[in-house]
Amino acid sequence: MAALGAAIAPGKRIESIGSSGNPFMRATLTGHEIRELARADSAAAPDKRAIFRIWPDFRVRPLIDSSISTVKADAAQRMFAADGRSIVWAVIDSGIDKDHVHFTEFNNLDLTGASPVVHRDFTGGTSPLTDEFGHGTHVAGIIAGGFTTPPAACQPTAVRKVRAPTGAVSDVASPIRTITGMAPACKLVSLKVLDKSGSGSVSRIIEALDYVAQVNDNGRTFKIHGVNMSVGYEFQPEWFACGHSPLCQAVDLLVRSGVVVVVAAGNTGYGWQKAQARTTAAGLLMTINDPGNAERAITVGATHRDSPHSYGVSYFSSKGPTGDGRLKPDLVAPGERILSCASGKGAPGPAAGYVEDTGTSMAAPHVSGIIAGFLSVRREFVGRADDVKRIFVSNATDLKRERYFQGAGLADLMRAIQSV
Repeated sequence: MAALGAAIAPGKRIESIGSSGNPFMRATLTGHEIRELARADSAAAPDKRAIFRIWPDFRVRPLIDSSISTVKADAAQRMFAADGRSIVWAVIDSGIDKDHVHFTEFNNLDLTGASPVVHRDFTGGTSPLTDEFGHGTHVAGIIAGGFTTPPAACQPTAVRKVRAPTGAVSDVASPIRTITGMAPACKLVSLKVLDKSGSGSVSRIIEALDYVAQVNDNGRTFKIHGVNMSVGYEFQPEWFACGHSPLCQAVDLLVRSGVVVVVAAGNTGYGWQKAQARTTAAGLLMTINDPGNAERAITVGATHRDSPHSYGVSYFSSKGPTGDGRLKPDLVAPGERILSCASGKGAPGPAAGYVEDTGTSMAAPHVSGIIAGFLSVRREFVGRADDVKRIFVSNATDLKRERYFQGAGLADLMRAIQSV
């Protein structure tokens, strides 16, 4: 590698991503420097070459565009105490707002006793427990936290959009007296990869995944049991075979070590098609985003909040098959007008504790949360990520929709627990 340094300008450097065993590197280079780097490497003896492939550090974005009972998490909490206790879930997103009341009653962000697990900021900052963009806090609130009685210090407010008979849409605020995530007692680890504008890069996500692997000693112990990624980017077939991008490979590697990885399918499942008569809006197949194309990921599409049998799969939800013909998504979960924590740009006003949001970004944490609940009462499956995926896929509720729309169907926690 030292011989390659002459190919790039002074002051620039090629740096490792994650641990010393991670094969990926990153650098910010000009087109000329990239060509010179490749030329210098190709001139070396075969056993001295260091570069396997060079690709862009693709930009990633958040996948945004009474659900607890839809996936039967409330019933499982009452009957099996499936509240996520003793389970730790990483949220790879825009951070989590530590000051939100939602995470107080269950101390979801307090990692005392979970050493060596710590919250991490991979954006170059030092504040993983802030969320200027607001996406990560909303996602985290779906997974865990909440309150069973109104907090004494404040009266949280829910802001919902309401359409008048005239068609006008307005925000309506109302007090909220109780709310809980899918696994209220689950611990959350904030791994911040998106900045205040919601922008991030693939290399930062790979670094966060590598951190989870290192904390778990590559599967020898389990301090972090699962990961939620409601971030991604459109599949780039000119760069990689489907499911074989560096990010997809990093996801599959982490799952093989025993960590459950839940990924949003994407919101690119609806667009425009040219017909003979005119251009028309239509559902689009083969629109699963990376890293949802990863074989071992649990890729989640969206359905209606409380009437999935009536309304089926959300029009925007990305649809399969994958570019190489595999069945995706794996499951669907509620992703329309989901009420969860407001923070940063996601908060419409200083009094709003909770807001509605829509997208497969909201569907994925439903599945993360119910799997955390499952693992808290079926602990023998900790570290058996492939088995967990099989259990939830084989016990999903068939919505009688096209398989490339719904995957195996609607995630069902009660059925999953009772099946083993």
